[in-house]
Amino acid sequence: IKYPHIKIKLDDSDGNAFMILGKCFRAMRRNHCSKEEINDFKEKATSGNYANLFQTCMKYFDISWTNK
Repeated sequence: IKYPHIKIKLDDSDGNAFMILGKCFRAMRRNHCSKEEINDFKEKATSGNYANLFQTCMKYFDISWTNK
C-alpha cells in the first residue's frame, strides 16, 4: 500500500465511484499529500473501469468497509 497511514472507510458510499473518489481526495488533502500525488492517484484511478478504480484505491490506501 502506497499510503498505509491513510484509511478510507467505504461504509456509506454505496459503491458510487464519485463518492469513493471524493473520499480519497479528501483523505489525501487531510494527510498533506501534494497536488502531484493527488493528480497521480486521480490519473491512475480514472484510467479504466470501476474495477480499476477500486483496485487502485486498494493499492494506495488502507480500505475498510462494513455491511449494513
